[in-house]
Formats: sequence, C-alpha cells, structure tokens
Amino acid sequence: MPHFFISSEDVNNDIAVITDKENYHHIARVLRAKTGETITLVDENQTQYKVIIENVDSKSITTKVVDMKKSNHYLGLQLVLVQSVLKTDAQNLVVQKATELGVKEIIPVITDNCVIKPSIAAEKSVKWQKIANEAAKQCERSDYLKVLPAVSLDDIINSSDYDIKIACVERMQKLPIKACLRNLKVNSGDKIAVIIGPEGGFSARELQMFEHANDIYKVSLGNLVLRAETAVITALANVIYELEDDTGLH
Repeated sequence: MPHFFISSEDVNNDIAVITDKENYHHIARVLRAKTGETITLVDENQTQYKVIIENVDSKSITTKVVDMKKSNHYLGLQLVLVQSVLKTDAQNLVVQKATELGVKEIIPVITDNCVIKPSIAAEKSVKWQKIANEAAKQCERSDYLKVLPAVSLDDIINSSDYDIKIACVERMQKLPIKACLRNLKVNSGDKIAVIIGPEGGFSARELQMFEHANDIYKVSLGNLVLRAETAVITALANVIYELEDDTGLH
C-alpha cells in the first residue's frame, strides 16, 4: 500500500488526523480503508508513522500512532534533472522514473529542438507535479520531488546554483560518463545537475555553448543513440550508482 504525506502539525501525541482532501479521497474512497486497518504516514521531517485507523467521517480520518521512526527511503544525493521537455507520454514517463530514482528536482528546459512550446510547458507543470507526487507515494519515498518552472538552456549554463553540472552530449564524442563520475569528488550537500537534451539532440548553437562552458562536464552515454527518455534513466542511474555512497549519507 502507498504511504501518505502529512504535516507534523497533523500529529498530536499519539493521534494523527488526516484532513487533506486528496489523501482523504485516496484512503477513504479509492482504497476504502476501514477502522482497524493500518496505513503509513510520512511528514516533512521524514518521520514515518505506522498508524491504525480509528474513525472515518465525512471529511477526516483519525488514526492512532503505533510506531514511528526516521525513514531512510530517500536518495543520499542532491540530484537535479535538467531536461528538455518531451512529448506528453515520454515526459510523463520521465517524471515518474526520475521520482522513483530519488531525484530532488526536475527543471524543464526549453531548447532549440524542443517540440513543446514554453506556454504549454507552463500549463503542464501542475500535471507533472501530480505525477511526481503519485510516484513518490507508490515507491514510498520519504520526500517529494519538486517540478520547477521551465527555463532556457542559457539560464542553466550560466547558473551558479549547482556544485556539479554534467551534460550528456551525444554528438561531441566526449568522456564516457562512467570515467567522469569515477574522478569526481562529491561532498555531502553538493547539488548535482544532470542535463539531458530533446528527441533531436542539442542544436549546433547549444553544443557550442557547452564547449565554452568550462564548469560543465561533457559526457557520453555510450556508442548507441538513445531515446531521450532512455537517456534520462541511464544517466541518472549511472550518477546514483557511482556517487551516492561517496556522500556518506547512506
């Protein structure tokens, strides 16, 4: 059963009251949970509560806390996916899988070869956030992924918000991602941005921008040409495998 996000303010002594409309609907109407059943709640401090339902009324669910502990269902990296917006189904898949992999933020990027207009990306951000929230519940993450407003690639290249920036640029014949990652030293709290292009790849203009950006690691995902959504999963999985233990968080 998925767990449900609450506020620590919803817990008083050993009683947790669920009033959030979405959580209430899912538990009471979709799952049809009954008095005496056990569910799991998680608050913003990543405290996990095992609770037993004591009462379900028309607007709230009252539960009794029978166990609580610090959840470790989170990624020990401050990993950000900076990704050119894809067509609907592919983009929905990317949001879902990035959430399952523990990414902290997704920053949609409008690139030269992007098939989605900025206005459409802005409209869809609410839907992407909802997909991320549902995926976080299903994979029992103890934190949320945040979908941020879309920006331009220029904004990302010129940004100083990240300690490490890694761009997957399939046409530049650069360093394999594995070799790059194994030479990186990551400190706890370092913010790592993984940059992925659109279906048609980065434009010549954008590749030239990457060439002149000395603070960005330009890497290859191998000799095969991957679909954009496959490239996202491959790059993130490589980063997590090579770097997560280096932070000392897990």
